Amino acid sequence: MADRRLQVFHAVAKQLSFTKAAEVLFMTQPAVTFQIKQLEEHFNTRLFDRGHGKISLTPAGELVLAYAEKILGLSSEMDVRMAEMTGEIGGSLLVGASTTIAEFMLPRILGEFKSAYPKVRPRLIVANSESIETRVAEHTLDIGFIESPSHQPHLQTELCCDDELVVICSPKFPLARLKEVAPPQLLEHPYVSREPGSGTREFTDAYLRQAGLGLDELKLVMELGSPVALIGVVETGLGYAIASRASVARDQRLGDLVAIPLNPRLKRTLSMVYPKEKFRSRLVTAFVEFSQARLKAARNNH
Repeated sequence: MADRRLQVFHAVAKQLSFTKAAEVLFMTQPAVTFQIKQLEEHFNTRLFDRGHGKISLTPAGELVLAYAEKILGLSSEMDVRMAEMTGEIGGSLLVGASTTIAEFMLPRILGEFKSAYPKVRPRLIVANSESIETRVAEHTLDIGFIESPSHQPHLQTELCCDDELVVICSPKFPLARLKEVAPPQLLEHPYVSREPGSGTREFTDAYLRQAGLGLDELKLVMELGSPVALIGVVETGLGYAIASRASVARDQRLGDLVAIPLNPRLKRTLSMVYPKEKFRSRLVTAFVEFSQARLKAARNNH
């Protein structure tokens, strides 16, 4: 119900970038610029100062932002309250997740949730943890699943399950015969890594540094932007990788990969994030509770 121009303005004001706002809103940059121009014409004043490749809010823009946040919040609340008066849980559910969670944990949960609530229309957006957090904070996603701790003060964070990162390699790779791997042993073998910016990469790098290893000591042979690609390369025997145990369960069962725990173990907590609101819709509440129960059950079965 809220004016689309206000929604676009809110995103630009928060991002202080037309390009980033366009990404968050899944719009083209010219469309974002057009909406802002229309709003400035409506108020007959500039809402942003533009210069030196940067933008900032004018005093008028600051005032509009304060009201936009109230209006958008109330509009969202009204939509949800009206939908809930009809009784049955339904409507659009926008879920964001970082790559590992999206590819290996969420598809089954979303499928089961859709079966339980047929009137819900789930949509899954895949991006890195930082991008997912930003989109949840901008209200362009209802809920996000991230691999790294939340950095956004306006988001509610709930820990949903633990995930262990393990050394993975081909059954013929030298590390495959070990029961566990100490960090110094990793330096002797070629290493296949996730790309910089990945939650898994960030977490692994911190662990290796804490173990006293210099990252430049690793025999890095390749960086890959997807856990599926990572597994495919490791199966060829090119090198070992460090990946989520959940991501390799199927390949382990088929005998294509071996998963070996690190010593000390490398565990992380996966989190759910959603906006800190005075109320939470029945749809989001139902999905939070449903997914927490399913993720916990899945972890207990490993």
